Parts: sequence; structure tokens; C-alpha cells
Amino acid sequence: MRVPAAEDEPRRTDLRLVLVGAAAWAGALLARAYGGPAVLVPVLLVPVVVLGVVATRRRAPAALVTVLGVLVALGAGAGATVLRAASVAQSPVTALAAEGAAVTLTGRVVTDPRLVPGRFGDLVVVRLDVRDVIGRGERSLLSAPALVLGGPEWASVELELGSEVRTTGRLSVADDPDLSALLLGARAPEVVAPPGPAWRAATHLRTSIRTAVDHRPPEQAALVPALVDGDDAGLDPALAADFATTGLTHLTAVSGTNLTLVVGFLLVLARWAGVRGRWLMLVGALGVVGFVLLARTEPSVLRAAAMGTVGLLAFGLDGRDRALRALGLAVLVLVLLQPHLAAAPGFALSVLATAGIVLLGPGMRDALAGWMPRVLAEAVAVPLAAQLACTPVVAAISGQVSLVAVGANLLVGPVVAPATVLGLVAGLVGLPGGIATTVSRGPGTLAAWCVGWIVLVARRGADLPLPALTWGTGAVALAVLTVLTVLVALLAPWVLRRRVLSVLVVVVLVAVVGARVPLPGGSWPPSGWVAVACDVGQGDALVLRSGPGSAVVVDAGPEPELVDRCLDRLGVTRVPLVVLTHFHADHVDGLAGVLEDRAVGRVVATRVLDPPSGVAQVTDALAAAGDPAAVPAPAGTVRVGDVVLQVLWPEPGPVTDGAGDGSSANDASVVLLAEVGGVRLLLTGDVEPAGQARIAAELGGADLGVDVLKVPHHGSSYQDLDWLTGLEAGTALVSVGADNDYGHPAPDVLSALEAAGTAVHRTDEEGDLAVVPGPDGGPVTVVDG
Repeated sequence: MRVPAAEDEPRRTDLRLVLVGAAAWAGALLARAYGGPAVLVPVLLVPVVVLGVVATRRRAPAALVTVLGVLVALGAGAGATVLRAASVAQSPVTALAAEGAAVTLTGRVVTDPRLVPGRFGDLVVVRLDVRDVIGRGERSLLSAPALVLGGPEWASVELELGSEVRTTGRLSVADDPDLSALLLGARAPEVVAPPGPAWRAATHLRTSIRTAVDHRPPEQAALVPALVDGDDAGLDPALAADFATTGLTHLTAVSGTNLTLVVGFLLVLARWAGVRGRWLMLVGALGVVGFVLLARTEPSVLRAAAMGTVGLLAFGLDGRDRALRALGLAVLVLVLLQPHLAAAPGFALSVLATAGIVLLGPGMRDALAGWMPRVLAEAVAVPLAAQLACTPVVAAISGQVSLVAVGANLLVGPVVAPATVLGLVAGLVGLPGGIATTVSRGPGTLAAWCVGWIVLVARRGADLPLPALTWGTGAVALAVLTVLTVLVALLAPWVLRRRVLSVLVVVVLVAVVGARVPLPGGSWPPSGWVAVACDVGQGDALVLRSGPGSAVVVDAGPEPELVDRCLDRLGVTRVPLVVLTHFHADHVDGLAGVLEDRAVGRVVATRVLDPPSGVAQVTDALAAAGDPAAVPAPAGTVRVGDVVLQVLWPEPGPVTDGAGDGSSANDASVVLLAEVGGVRLLLTGDVEPAGQARIAAELGGADLGVDVLKVPHHGSSYQDLDWLTGLEAGTALVSVGADNDYGHPAPDVLSALEAAGTAVHRTDEEGDLAVVPGPDGGPVTVVDG
């Protein structure tokens, strides 16, 4: 009988580095969950014991050595996390922030400045690596991350990445554990050192890419830079939401795909020029470094560079094994250098997508290649494997399982590479300026045409009747989804080998996604909605869409069932923020309905605890749900997903009990200026004329640019009509119960708003009211449900 030769035996995949990387990741998560140096004792003790056992043996089994490596990596991940947290916590900048000290600091600009709306005007947000700080009469030389919130004067200074600036302001404690402090009220920066030549070259190339497409429609002009280098500053929030629904978000952010395409293009050029062997590897390495400089040295970019490098290693002989080893090593190095990445959703998605492509992709490709061209089989298998591997994490983040992601990625796949490469070529051509800028518009236009197709697919996919399934974010729901995902991954090659069965699955999926089921009153919610005033009777409950399956809820109405039904109809499974404007029953008694079977983050409220019965109702509802107690709404601006909130009222101050009979509650209402999808909404609670006048005085006549006004106190006649009409809102929403005993809404209030050119919509007459942005920034439309 013939004995198979050694070379005929199937080779086992070497997973040792994968296990080591996973162990480091687990150690970092363990340290974040339990915190403190104490976690290191049990984590590090086990490897020491195992090491002692190995030392007593002349030749340790390979399995024992692998176990030791895994345990050491576990300890290293935990240790790196604890040391990183300790270095931030013990930084002199952190200590000064705890005291609210006024300081002068010098630091290197590490992120591009971003303009965000602030309470009294726009703010410029930029991250610095602080090198020198002077405060409380002492000077410290260090390296500490800080986030600067500067005024309009920061916008007038050209801040290039890598430059060194000096500024003064007041430090404040940061919520982000990876930041030493926030610098508030920062004065205009003084540039003390320009960026190095590498940074200047990268900045010029980014500018050249934007210039090459700035003559194209706004969506195309914003998406080309996002594809090439992750520059998504001009991307429309509504389009970004459509990308999330259709599983195309990875195209709008820096990902391993970006690096693979850019560096792969450079390698093709190098081979065409005759470069071979180690010199080709050098070109690839320089390409990776250049891409990091182009896309910025932020943690997300470093993560993308690592995953993209893994993708490049997957090509060629022994690609799968090399890619798996590189993936394990990349995870290990990233966790040790940037421990906070371990808890970042983007990191998990990058790793899982890469692992899915490497582990699941070849089997799916080979199965499909039995009855279709191999190139097409690979085009289907890659997005299918990546999406399948990421499904549980995507559901945990968004509360949705996309049904169109694979199809959408398949449709846009053929144009992603041309768009990316043409965008890069356009930027390179336009670098000299002058006539070269005009020439660069040629490839820039071609790149824009390519992304025009991507925009069309995202828009049409998101408009389908059922682009995604709503899925719970609880432990049980995610465990069930994970088991289903594993089963699908195991069965997929068997199904894909059979042409008839594969086509049948596709037909059924298309029918489910595209079938428009008749619903009473039409399809709900309307596509592209950004806010909904729920019909909860005589009360307030407003929903601001912060992402797929996710929303900020402002007030909860008088009945749990009513707000729960409204949120269910909207497919909201995650509520990262609840704002209770004040403690009257018609705004807080329905809170239990918001908490029902949903992942709820923070609950904030007014600082005036009046009436006591409403405060007790909120406290009991949160305690019953096991959620943290409500805290006073913070002053200033906060971003929650796609929602930006500015707290305009009440003024900061200590928590007070109020009058005790509810009479002080209305004018203590939290008043919010919200922006979602380019639409600005003023949410006023039940604030009355005295409070309205104080808000107007506080704003000093500033133009809030309000598109939608939530009329205070259900349209009560007790209003400062000059202020309300002076807001010049195009749309007003009145949340009010039918046939109420209060005479709400007052006819004179409605007529005054209509005379000022404001379209008024009422929940008592129209039901749930959804706000949908107008096309091309036009007036909003309101759809009733």
C-alpha cells in the first residue's frame, strides 16, 4: 500500500500567532473592564507558573510553549492597558484639568481642525500632543493628548498637521479616558514651528485631491477624498446614514481597503517600471508610510494600515497562512501600542472583516467558481465573507442586520478601485499647481463619475422597503445572532456549490428586501427621516435619529405604551441618550416605555428637581430597569452619533429642589438646539415667556438658523410671540393631545406663526410627525404617520 509522501499531506494552518494576538486583545479588554493594577496579579501569575514548569523540563511540548505564549500575550495586553491609563491619569495636564487651571501650553497638531456648532457660535476642535504646559506657576515638559475647543479665531489661522502651536485657555476634565484634558476657551494659536516636509507634502496632496474634484456635485466632491484618504469632512450626514444602512460605511472612512488599493497601485507601477525583489518590498513599505501620512497618524489610520498590509500579504503563494500570521501579529502590535483600540468598534470590524476574507473567502470563492467565472466568484465571496464575519458586531453597534450590504458592495465593487486610483492620480497630477490643476480635473471627473454610481446605489438601497432587519442589542439577542452567523458560515460553501439553490436564495432575499408590504397610512418611517414628534397625547416625546436603529429621545410623554409603540415603529433599539426637559408627568411618566427592551445610555435632565413626584417617578423607572440615575444636562455641546446637541438653557448651576409644587418646572426646562442631517431643530420643552426672554437675552440676538421649532408648552397661549416668530423657522411642530382641557394649542399662537411664514403641524390632527430633509438643502418636509 502506498504511503502518502510528506508533501502530499494536507498542511495544517498555523494559528499560533492568531491565538497570541487574540490573547493580547482579550487582556486589554479584561484590564479595561476591571481596571487598576490589581488585575495584573492573576493575569501575570499564571504565565510565571507555566514558565517555571517549562524551565524544569529539558524539552517542553510545542503545545505547552504555545499556551505560554498566549498567557504572556494576555498579560502584555492587560499590562499595556493599565500602564496607558496610569500615564494619562498621572499626567501633569490631567492634574491641572482637575483643578480647572488656566494654562499656556505648546503642542503638536495631530488631527485636522474641524468646525462644529457651539452654544454661542461655531467652535474649532483640534487634538494636540501637548509637549509643554505652564500652569499654577509650574512648567512641565511631557507628552500628553489633549483636545482643544477654540473659537472663531482658530478658523482664521492655517493649522497644518504636524505644526507646533502655543495657546492659552482653561483646562477641563475629559470624559475620554485616552485624553488628558480639554482646553476650553482657547485663544488664537501662535504657530511656533511649521510641520516637517513629509507632513507638508501629505497636506498638499490632500488639498490637490479636493481641488481636482471641487467642480463636481457636492456629494461626489466629498466622496472622492473620502475614498482616497478618508477625508470625509464635506460628506452629507444624510448620505452617510444611507451608507450605514447599505453596509458601505467602510468606503467613507480610512480602511484597509483604501491602503490595499493605493499601495497596490504603486506596486503595479513599480513592477511596470522594472522594480523587482526586495526593492519592490521597499516600495510597498514606503507606500504604507506615505498612506499613513496622507490619511493622518490617528489610531484608526494605523489600524487601517495594519489591516491593509495584511490584505496585501494575502496575495501570492501561501497567502492565506501569511495573512493569518500577519493578522495575529498586527493585532498584537496594535493592542500593545494603542491599548484603547481594543474596545473600539472600528478595530473589531477591521479585524473581523480581514479574518472573514482570509478564512471564509477562499471556500466560498471555490464553491462559486464551480459554476461561474472565477473573477466573478471572488467578487461575490469577498464582501459576503467580510459582511458575515462582521454581522454580530454591526448588530451590537447599530441594532440592525443589513439585508442589502452584500448586494450593495457587489454593485459598487467594480468602481471602487478606479475611483480610488483616479482620485489619487488627479491629486498627484495637480500638485505643481497652475495649468496642472486644470489638467487634474480630467482624472478627477472620471473618479467623480465612479463615485456617482456609489452614491446612487447607497441612495436606492436605503430607499428599499426592507434594507435591514431590526435586531436587539442585548446579550441573548447577540448570542443568538452569533450562533446563526456561525451556522451560515459553515453551510455557505455547501449552498454556494449548488447553482439552483444559490439562485433560489438570492431570489428569496430580493423578494424580501424589495417587497413593499401595504401598511395603514403608507410606509413608515419615511426614508431619510431625522426627527419624529411622537403622538403621545397631551405630552412631549421627540426622537432624533442618531444612526441606524439608534436615536436620542427628548422627553417620554405621559404613557409608557405610547412612546414604546412610537419607538418600535421607528425601529429604535438603542437610545444612547435620553433628555428629560423637566419633571412634569406629561414629559416623564412614559420613561419606562423608552427603557423597555432597549439599550439605553445616559439619562440627563434639568437641574431643578420639581415637582418631587416627577423626580420620584424617574428615579423608580431607572432603578427598575437597572439603569444609572439621571444627572443634570451638561452645558455646551455634545455629539451623539449623527446628532449634535447644544444646551441653551438653563444656565449652569447647582442642583436645586425648586418650588416643590411644580410651578418652577416649566421655566427650568432644558432647551436644546439640535442638528441632525443638516436640519436644525429648537426643542423648547415647556419654557414660558420669562424663560424665553432670558434665553433670548443670553443669546444676544444670535441667529440660531432654526429650521424646525418645537412649540413650547404644547402651543399654550402663554408665549413670547416676538421671540418665537423672530426665529423664522420654516416648520413648527406642536405636540398636543386631542380634545385636551387646556385649550392647547392657542389659536393666536398658531396664527402668529403662520403669519410669519411658518408651516404648523400638530400631533393631535396628524399623528406621529416625521421631519425629512429637503433635497439639496431645501426646506424640510413633514410626513405624518
